[in-house]
Amino acid sequence: MTVPEASATVAVELERLRGTVQTGFARVEGSLAVLVERSDRNERDLVQLRTDTAKEIGELRADHGKDVDELRAEVEALKKNRWPAAAVGMLTGVVGAAAGLLALFTR
Repeated sequence: MTVPEASATVAVELERLRGTVQTGFARVEGSLAVLVERSDRNERDLVQLRTDTAKEIGELRADHGKDVDELRAEVEALKKNRWPAAAVGMLTGVVGAAAGLLALFTR
């Protein structure tokens, strides 16, 4: 092979390589464009969903606001009248200990 033939072969291979690289970049750019479009669409859908949800919550609060306030008041009243768990546990322990001592000394 002479020098001009070798340089021509190298030039042809470089041109093929350039075409392959350009094709690869075009594919990557296309994929990125699709991802950007999906991301934009997801953002728009999320904004719409938040708007719709806020609207529906506002409607529910307007429709059932009085009912919710009544339920909250009822729950608070029930909380005030309950026995604390620690007091019930202590009372159970004292009664159990008393029963044990009674059984021990009555034998």
